[in-house]
Amino acid sequence: MMKNIILNQRAERDELMARPYLQRETKYNIDELLTNPLIKLITGPRRVGKSVFALLMLQGKNFAYLNFDDNLLLEHWDENLVMKMLDDVYPDYDYLLLDEVQNLTDWDLWINKLHRRGRNLIITGSNAKMLSSEMATVLTGRYLQIEMLPFSLEETMRWKNINPESKEQAAQAVAAVDDYMRNGGYPETVQSRSITKGYLSTLFDSILLKDVARRHNVRNTTDLYNLATYLLSNFCNPVSANDLASELGMSSVTTTKKFCDYLAEPYLFYYLPRFNNKMKLMKKAPSKVYVVDNGFVQSTAFNLSENLGRLLENQVFVELLRRGYVPGHTLFYYRTRNDKEIDFVTRKGTKVEQLIQVCYDMTSEKTRKRELDALVEAAEELHCDNLLVITHIQHGEISNKMCNVRMLPVLNFK
Repeated sequence: MMKNIILNQRAERDELMARPYLQRETKYNIDELLTNPLIKLITGPRRVGKSVFALLMLQGKNFAYLNFDDNLLLEHWDENLVMKMLDDVYPDYDYLLLDEVQNLTDWDLWINKLHRRGRNLIITGSNAKMLSSEMATVLTGRYLQIEMLPFSLEETMRWKNINPESKEQAAQAVAAVDDYMRNGGYPETVQSRSITKGYLSTLFDSILLKDVARRHNVRNTTDLYNLATYLLSNFCNPVSANDLASELGMSSVTTTKKFCDYLAEPYLFYYLPRFNNKMKLMKKAPSKVYVVDNGFVQSTAFNLSENLGRLLENQVFVELLRRGYVPGHTLFYYRTRNDKEIDFVTRKGTKVEQLIQVCYDMTSEKTRKRELDALVEAAEELHCDNLLVITHIQHGEISNKMCNVRMLPVLNFK
């Protein structure tokens, strides 16, 4: 039985490897990664291409494969038998790829044992808290983490063979920027936009049921679903557990906080705290909520009006994550003493590095004044003169005697 399961998974692996893929961008050298004895941990939301990234890394290598999204494997799990069958099916393999390993009970102890025995491991997983806490406790210092997110705008352009620098393709590039902002960058949807709504709506439900409700034994799935849908409809807005609990009629603030944490685990939602040098005040202020991909907003949220400004802001937030900024550590939002909001404050060490406003259209004088006033005020309070406004397609500089502000279209935000 076990041999059949592993043989079926090998056929699945070979079929996956035969498909055409876009090579994902990474700051790592693949050959150096593979020769490194540390465990390679590839994390991120479901369906963003973690398995594909791992398979492309291992192309042409002799590697064994186990997929823990397979209930048959989990139901018949027998550690010793599995290792014996892997040797039979993949003789003298050099690498072992374990897909969605967090589905296996006590996976971290087993991984630790394999690592001690000198196996070269590549593992993927879709649960931030479980992976980080269990990897940190059992496998401290023995792994390298590679975080993956949906395709960036740049990767999407490459996939569609659009060169944004080409004058002949200028109209195509503008259309692609607009399309990406509305529909996001999930690999399956980039190549087939007609399925976006159905695909992401199903994926959203599946993450809620499989990765949240089942894992945490949530009985009240209605409250969980209502909360997730509410957060999605209020993306880019400040939220607090107290307000959410009363707005949605949830049983308690504690449960609301717990559910909000659960929804962050599968990389679905992110919470951005307000910057304040006093930690206590930072924790008291409401956090802004963001979603991992704009496509979810279009496919699931009940938005009565199209909010292009918020879609662009969410897109910029995810791009900042892609660059390694961490909410609450190196990335925040800010409100000045006069209650003017700055969308993003980036920090390097103890120093504020940059202030970023996101504004879809800076054509009107009133809008320009509002954004500039907020930046001038925040620049003075936070002692930072690196000021940027990201727009849909406008670029240039806005200057006055107080400061200089760069204006950059989102396509050039690299």
